[in-house]
Amino acid sequence: MQTLLPLAEQLGARLKARGETIAIAESSTGGLVSAALLSVSGASAYFRGGGVIYTAYARSGFLDIPNPLPPPIERASTEPYALLLADTVRGRLSATWGLGETGATGPTANRYGDKNGHTCIALTGPGFSKAITFETGSSDRIANMRAFSARAMQLIAEALG
Repeated sequence: MQTLLPLAEQLGARLKARGETIAIAESSTGGLVSAALLSVSGASAYFRGGGVIYTAYARSGFLDIPNPLPPPIERASTEPYALLLADTVRGRLSATWGLGETGATGPTANRYGDKNGHTCIALTGPGFSKAITFETGSSDRIANMRAFSARAMQLIAEALG
């Protein structure tokens, strides 16, 4: 978490200066992105809310995304699914930015066959929509959660300039 905090402070300052907000729908990061962003004093100025959307139950209950997923999205742990999470959480919480994250932390592959250390991260905002796949090649669950969170926060930093 200590490596995430300096980046969270920078992101919080940028979001506050711009008068913008963010909403988070994360899965394999287990809430670390939200926790880091909330560690910054004054986070209520920019943090609209977040959820750990780790199961189909959470996806339908919190974001009202049906199961099975709407076509053409076939499964979680993909860039299109990460974009769906980002767009949905952004819209539901009326945020400037929406971040979606989904993956396989390990130590084994997920049920879709993605290797451990695999995540897809998406960020949507005004005139911006980007999804990426990030792979660590590691089976260390905690290290993957931290690495996925850092990469998600770097994507936010890239978008904010």
